[in-house]
Amino acid sequence: MEEISLDQLDFRLLDALQRDAARSNQDLAAALGISAATCLRRIRRLKASGLIEHQMAVLGSDRLARVLGHGLSAVVEITLEQQGDEHARAFEAKVVADDAVQQCYRVSPGPDFVLIVRVSDMPAYAALAQRLFTGDANVRNVKAFFSMHRAKFRPLEPLPMD
Repeated sequence: MEEISLDQLDFRLLDALQRDAARSNQDLAAALGISAATCLRRIRRLKASGLIEHQMAVLGSDRLARVLGHGLSAVVEITLEQQGDEHARAFEAKVVADDAVQQCYRVSPGPDFVLIVRVSDMPAYAALAQRLFTGDANVRNVKAFFSMHRAKFRPLEPLPMD
């Protein structure tokens, strides 16, 4: 992928999209004071460059849990027995392939990984722990923190705005 140069209009467009990607191209263009064709061309360039990875709807997990009658979120710290790069990459590949893992971070110092997981209930968490942690001989320690309430979830990247 080649490097891309960004100007203030690109930053304003990225900011608007990360706040509400469901806005129409015409609405975005009007809000930014540009033509719809210019807006669409810039969005396509930002997608092609990889700056916009994908667009999705963020569901209200607490509200969805009330509708479904269940839902469990956890922050899980993982410490590996062997921290070599190949061991870390192998563990990372395994956990990111699992749909219950919403986020995965390699961290330092402290544990080797921090995961954000979402499952339907405690038996589903036990199954996740078995397939990802207990059965892996390289996992030395697992510490899970179960969410009582999500006060904020805003995955916005800070952008230089004039």
